[in-house]
Amino acid sequence: MRPVLIVQTGEAPAELRARMGDFPHWFRVAMGLKSARVRTVRVDHEQALPPPRMLAAAVITGSGAMVSERLPWSERCAGWIRDAMDADLPLFGVCYGHQLIAHALGGHVDYHPQGREIGTQAITLLSGASCDPLLQRLHDGFAAHTTHEQSVLEPPRGARVLARSAHDAHQILRYGPRALSTQFHPEFSVAAMQAYIHRRADVLRGEGRDVDALLATTRPTPEARRLLRAFVRAALADSAPLAAPPAAIRQVRAA
Repeated sequence: MRPVLIVQTGEAPAELRARMGDFPHWFRVAMGLKSARVRTVRVDHEQALPPPRMLAAAVITGSGAMVSERLPWSERCAGWIRDAMDADLPLFGVCYGHQLIAHALGGHVDYHPQGREIGTQAITLLSGASCDPLLQRLHDGFAAHTTHEQSVLEPPRGARVLARSAHDAHQILRYGPRALSTQFHPEFSVAAMQAYIHRRADVLRGEGRDVDALLATTRPTPEARRLLRAFVRAALADSAPLAAPPAAIRQVRAA
């Protein structure tokens, strides 16, 4: 039985890991999978990625690194993403993973001109989202946890933008019949989101943010998590394509 691969591109802060575990645990719980069904590769620690044909699906995590740094391990992972797209492997990227897939396929990633987005945000579905099999059960304005400074400023040619927030125009991108990504974090719990706000409280106050308001408006995000679980269920079922492919997206290559 082929595993679901967690491509780990970073780790949670030490104080969070001590209380809540690390990213692979968060994702495994969010996906509703047993440990035996999951394999983790630390690409930021130079661990080698397996051939896509050996996997049922892959989920790419967030990171404290920046895609625009083009670190060697990150660029190697971008090459693997292109191979995975050619192999039609189901892919789901989150935050850094979202940005890395977009970068790998020819999009532009950099610091958001309006600064960071953090806290629980309303995600607005765009035209065409209701036709996407994985998004059909999501309500417009569903809640999702966010924390990032960089964004996909220009999606790859042929990618479909399916959702946005007030801050970020590209919260969900669809790249092909089996590949999509989210800028928001479907794997975050309320406790994780609040912990990120607490640990950045001084920086946020320096940016003029109301930390108390950010904490008070943090709330559960069941629909965001439902999207991740729907992706995993569809990938493991190995049934029909997860969506109609955008034009020529599998031929896109980074410049």
